[in-house]
Amino acid sequence: MAALLPAEWIKNWEKGGKSEFVQLCRALSENKNHDVGFRDIQQALYELAYHVVRGNLKHDQASNVLGDVIEFREDMPSILADVFCILDIETSCLEEKNKRDHFTQLVLACLYLVSDTVLKERLDPETLESLGLIKQSQQFNQKSVKIKTKLFYKQQKFNLLREENEGYAKLIAELGQDLSGNITSDLILENIKSLIGCFNLDPNRVLDIILEVYECRPEYDDFFVPLIESYMYMCEPQTLCHILGFKFKFYQDPSGETPSSLYRVAAVLLQHNLIDLEDLYVHLLPGDNAIMEEHKREIVEAKQIVRKLTMVVLSSEKTEEKEKEKEKEEEKTEKPPDNQKLGLLEALLKIGDWHHAQSIMDQMPPFYSTSHKAIALALCQLVHVTIEPLYRRVGVPKGAKGSPISSLPNKRAPKQAESFEELRKEVFNMLCYLGPHLSHDPILFAKVVRLGKAFMKEFQSDGSKQEDKEKMETLFSCLLSITDQVLLPSLSLMDCNACMSEELWGMFKTFPYQYRYRLYGQWKNETYNSHPLLVKVKAQTIDRAKYIMKRLTKENVKPSGRQIGKLSHSNPTILFDYILSQIQKYDNLITPVVDSLKYLTSLNYDVLAYCIIEALANPEKERMKHDDTTISSWLQSLASFCGAVFRKYPIELAGLLQYVANQLKAGKSFDLLILKEVVQKMAGIEITEEMTMEQLEAMTGGEQLKAEGGYFGQIRNTKKSSQRLKDALLDHDLALPLCLLMAQQRNGVVFQEGGEKHLKLVGKLYDQCHDTLVQFGGFLASNLSTEDYIKRVPSIDVLCNEFHTPHDAAFFLSRPMYAHHISSKYDELKKAEKGNKQQHKVHKYITSCELVMAPVHEAVVSLHLPKVWDDISPQFYATFWSLTMYDLAVPHSSYDREVNKLKVQMKAIDDNQEMPPNKKKKEKERCTALQDKLLEEEKKQLEHVQRVLQRLKLEKDNWLLAKSTKNETITKFLQLCIFPRCIFSAIDAVYCAHFVELVHQQKTPNFSTLLCYDRVFSDIIYTVASCTENEASRYGRFLCCMLETVTRWHSDRVIYEKECGNYPGFLTILRATGFDGGNKADQLDYENFRHVVHKWHYKLTKASVHCLETGEYTHIRNILIVLTKILPWYPKVLNLGQALERRVHKICQEEKEKRPDLYALAMGYSGQLKSRKPFMIPENEFHHKDPPARNAVPATVQNGPGGAGMPTSLTINTVRLEEGTAEETADKLKEKSQGVVKVINKTVNAAPKVTTSNGNSASNSKIIKEKDDKEKSGKEKDKEKKDKTPAATPEMKALGKDGKDKPKEERANKDEKAREIKEKTPKSDKEKEKVKKEEKASKEEKSKTVVTIIESKSSAEKEREKEPSRERDLAKEMKSKENAKGGEKVPVAGSLKSPVPRSETSESEREQKRRKVDTHSSPSHSSTVKDNLNELKDSSAKHYINHTTPTLSKSKEREVEKKDLDKSRERSREREKKDEKDRKDRKRDHSNSEREVPQDSTKRRKEENGTTGSSKHSKSESPSDSPRLNEKEKEKNKSKSSGKEKGDSIKAEKMEKSSSGSKKESRHDKEKTEKKEKRDSAGGKEEKKHHKSSDKHR
Repeated sequence: MAALLPAEWIKNWEKGGKSEFVQLCRALSENKNHDVGFRDIQQALYELAYHVVRGNLKHDQASNVLGDVIEFREDMPSILADVFCILDIETSCLEEKNKRDHFTQLVLACLYLVSDTVLKERLDPETLESLGLIKQSQQFNQKSVKIKTKLFYKQQKFNLLREENEGYAKLIAELGQDLSGNITSDLILENIKSLIGCFNLDPNRVLDIILEVYECRPEYDDFFVPLIESYMYMCEPQTLCHILGFKFKFYQDPSGETPSSLYRVAAVLLQHNLIDLEDLYVHLLPGDNAIMEEHKREIVEAKQIVRKLTMVVLSSEKTEEKEKEKEKEEEKTEKPPDNQKLGLLEALLKIGDWHHAQSIMDQMPPFYSTSHKAIALALCQLVHVTIEPLYRRVGVPKGAKGSPISSLPNKRAPKQAESFEELRKEVFNMLCYLGPHLSHDPILFAKVVRLGKAFMKEFQSDGSKQEDKEKMETLFSCLLSITDQVLLPSLSLMDCNACMSEELWGMFKTFPYQYRYRLYGQWKNETYNSHPLLVKVKAQTIDRAKYIMKRLTKENVKPSGRQIGKLSHSNPTILFDYILSQIQKYDNLITPVVDSLKYLTSLNYDVLAYCIIEALANPEKERMKHDDTTISSWLQSLASFCGAVFRKYPIELAGLLQYVANQLKAGKSFDLLILKEVVQKMAGIEITEEMTMEQLEAMTGGEQLKAEGGYFGQIRNTKKSSQRLKDALLDHDLALPLCLLMAQQRNGVVFQEGGEKHLKLVGKLYDQCHDTLVQFGGFLASNLSTEDYIKRVPSIDVLCNEFHTPHDAAFFLSRPMYAHHISSKYDELKKAEKGNKQQHKVHKYITSCELVMAPVHEAVVSLHLPKVWDDISPQFYATFWSLTMYDLAVPHSSYDREVNKLKVQMKAIDDNQEMPPNKKKKEKERCTALQDKLLEEEKKQLEHVQRVLQRLKLEKDNWLLAKSTKNETITKFLQLCIFPRCIFSAIDAVYCAHFVELVHQQKTPNFSTLLCYDRVFSDIIYTVASCTENEASRYGRFLCCMLETVTRWHSDRVIYEKECGNYPGFLTILRATGFDGGNKADQLDYENFRHVVHKWHYKLTKASVHCLETGEYTHIRNILIVLTKILPWYPKVLNLGQALERRVHKICQEEKEKRPDLYALAMGYSGQLKSRKPFMIPENEFHHKDPPARNAVPATVQNGPGGAGMPTSLTINTVRLEEGTAEETADKLKEKSQGVVKVINKTVNAAPKVTTSNGNSASNSKIIKEKDDKEKSGKEKDKEKKDKTPAATPEMKALGKDGKDKPKEERANKDEKAREIKEKTPKSDKEKEKVKKEEKASKEEKSKTVVTIIESKSSAEKEREKEPSRERDLAKEMKSKENAKGGEKVPVAGSLKSPVPRSETSESEREQKRRKVDTHSSPSHSSTVKDNLNELKDSSAKHYINHTTPTLSKSKEREVEKKDLDKSRERSREREKKDEKDRKDRKRDHSNSEREVPQDSTKRRKEENGTTGSSKHSKSESPSDSPRLNEKEKEKNKSKSSGKEKGDSIKAEKMEKSSSGSKKESRHDKEKTEKKEKRDSAGGKEEKKHHKSSDKHR
């Protein structure tokens, strides 16, 4: 800064400098800018004084000029003093002493200008001392300190700020005046300012007093808040917060209690943002850490309580524990320190400052704040206010007034909700902070629930826009969250409020069950761990539940039920979880628990359903017992409980049914047990294998009869429960899916589930799956309306082909649909035309059947290969599968039995003196009504059955087409109809047996009853072995009913003649054209039928013994079950019964320790068998072994069920046995078969080759061929030779072995068959070559014939290959067993020969003898004929059927046979040599043509007779023996030369040889026949032609 005092002025001070300086000072003093002038004068004076200090100017000169200048300004002395002060500091620091002296002199010179006082203030004490202004600087310092202390630090005892009390009095009067007039805060503020100024009041204290007055006058918010706001402009921002903080601190000592008014003031100031929450929060106690620790401590305490409750405490310890607890509680009752944070929070909630309240709650652990009741209630009140308008609009129930809640006066409070969207924004958030503590306000709870209900109504009504839908979805998910986090936990804390539970259910029932169950799951498994209070409640609930369950019995169900109800209103999940755990352990609790659940609310029932499903799905529980063979008892108990509880109470079933469906989808069938129980209990449909025959019979009647007589328990009042079950299934579309899943799962059990499981368990699961399907299907059939059923069940082809439902199950599901459909069509037709005649009705019924079943007939075609329909028509197949027992027969005895029971009941009611009259009347009315219903039902069923029979009568001619053979037809019938259905259910088993009988009685064309029964009874081993336990039981029922029919026919000649005598089913020559009805000679007569029945009994014994000896669990169990079922009709023959008894006794001994279940079965059967012993009869009473002499020309059952010449299924086991005995010598067999066949062909023209289920048609084939040979010319001899070549042998063997199914595929493509044959067995290569050769030959000669031959052969081969290996093994087993048994040898072949005595007596003695030899010559068990004959004598009682019709006594027979045998042996040796040569010569020349001819004839036989004969060793006369010939044949026979006789004897020899089993002998046979043929060759050709023409004729 430029110097104001130039150096020239100082040099010329006296001349002009002085005046210049004065002028400058005057100019500066007059400057209007005060501040600038002040600084410049200060500078000027300083410069002047500085010149003096430096010595440039004398001090007296300076003092003079200062004297002049001092006048210019008032503050000039003060300015000068400041300048001196500065120079004092500067000079005191300088080292030059002269400068300091100059300064002192200057000050001394100017003392008159500046007062001492000012200098004493400004200058240093040392300077003052040197100036002489003070005596001692030290004293001066001390004095000044004292004065300062006195002034600034020492306080007076009153009026700290020197205020005047009057000011405060006026202030309080100002603030406390009546504010109702037009006094505003601005006016008051001005007055306060005046008071502060006037009375020297402290502004902070004024603010404090304003707050105090506001506390006392809380109603004047509108006055005080603006006043404080305006006042704060004069204070520092933090002042208000600090003053409030000090106020709160004042109350923080332990005994202090903060007044609520202070909280309210703080809350209002916070709401108006006059203070910040963060600033105030730090002033409040307790600290956040302390709160956190308290929260943790609460959790720990809660857990300790839980631990105590779950611990078992002994009584002695109990008293000590209680004392300790009391002490602790007393400690706790001491008042807890005041929690200022919570007080402030409460105040904030009360005034509606939700924003700040939320901030405070966020600082604390979840739900800590609301766990204090006052805060919870404050928050509830806020929610009440916020939801008020919406609740009034949509939530108030009809007719309820309600008490409206006024809104908060505070404009800053949350906005009231007018819509659901606004509800979501604010209220849902508040509720989440409330959590379980909504329980403090049940009214708010109910309001929230009602709003939820109203929302769900809106949510479920369609028609909103897409945007709205999205909003609604969001709202819905929020509602679910609120339910999960707030409503359910709050319910847990409420004290058993049943109304709340029901209110909540009002909303819950609008949720789909998936959401409800999800909520229950959260409630049960998550919620209870989230809060210490809930932890305690859970423990207390379990404790209480234990207390109740310990005391629950049948006797105190009611009181216990009330306690359970009370407990369940609040905590159902915990309670039910415990109850279910008890039920799983103790199944005897089920009944009392079910009865005690009657006091539950609807919500609780729903929770119970969830808990049951959760218990079922528990992954930690094993579904099997440790032995892995049975289902765990916990699962069985739960299933049983399920059934009972769902039936008794209105619980929703959808979840449970869906659970079962999901388990099935996952391939698990254990849980079907639940479905089974539920259907059984709710619909009253029982599935049990233990039904008595009476019950079974009742089950074939109408619904009323089923209910009265079909079940073990009386099924009452299932109407409502079955309706509920039906609705659940239909509403959730589970009816068909469950059926299909069960049907598919049945096989899945074996292949998917059954891998590593015990066979017994797999069987159990399979049965459970099957039984449940039958039961469930039965339920749907009886409960669904026609429309529902038809709408849901697709057509049969869709079921089978698209859904892969097994055929039996598919028809089972479709059957009710057909019945419904037919009856509704029939009713329509009846209404349309009112004709009452029975014929009209029947006609209409048949029309309606055709309309309904026509599409079914078309649909079933796709279920099987086209060739199936060659033998049975689709119509027959559909008819069989669509009918039931209800359609076939009326159970009159059942109806009578039930009506009689009711009559007895009525009589008992009459006799009962104690019953009050009105009750008597009611009961009698009930009985009468029931009786009328039953009679009406019986009448209705009778009419229905008659209509059905009329329909079947009309249909029957188109049923069995038998395009291949009748044998094949029976095979298809058994395979596709009878066997699958007879093991489907007990009623189906009875149905199958009845149906077979019905087809027989209807005289159905092409149906061989004999063959059918024979197939069923012969060799049941395979079928029995492949059954499960329940299937075995049903199969047993089927066999029982079949045996019943057979036994009825067997028992009385009159019945037999009436029901079978003239029926096509008992025709023994089965022509392709069917029954001509005329020829009595072709019928099986009564006596031979008895032989056949004996054979069947024998076969049953053999099969049974075999199964019992296998040691296989399944075989033994199943055969014992089957035997128990057929006990009424088998065993009838004493020796067979004894054989069985021995074997069963052995099982009892063997299995006692090993397999107790088998032991129990065997003991049970053994006991029953012993009780039947008195009713058994010796064999000779069962059938006459030696029928009277001359009419015993045995008739062969040529197509009959059985074997060669055997009437009946004689053939069945022949081959098997034959193989068993002579397995080693396969060649012999081949030769035998070739040789024997020829002889037979001659005797019996078109001898039918009877096959049976076991496919043993050997002897028939032999027999037929023999017959052919006799008829043929020399060419045929060559053929015979050819037969001996290896190519022929296998095929002959095939024919021998497997006549059974030979015809089965005759119609199939030749090449295909040949191919199949090749694949199946090595032999077939040869056969294939043969077939090719034949084809060539056919081109050259008669192509047509050859085609048939080839077909017949290849089919035979094919069939043979299907079974023989199995049969062979079995045969071996049997043979070895029989050998072991010694006397019990049972040559099957023998069995085959029950002779069929004839009235024709045209045979010579010689022939009779020969027959006799034949008959006994072919048992396959012995190695020589002689042995065989002896054996026959001994064991004739043991054969299954008694053989042959010999009229001679046994000793004669034996002699004759021996003679014949010797002769034939000699002859054969001679011929053999000659023939050997001839054969070699001819072999090349005639091979083709010769092969053709015999095949041709055999083929023709086959085709005519419909089956291939069996019984290679037939013991009864084989067709070769039986002169059952047409007239033409008889003439032919007569016309033949004595060669015929020879041929006969040869034939006999052959038969003998075949039984002895030597290769050589069989070769002799052939040679003999060749010789004979040479002799006959002259007439041979003629005979051949004749033979062909007779074939054609036939």
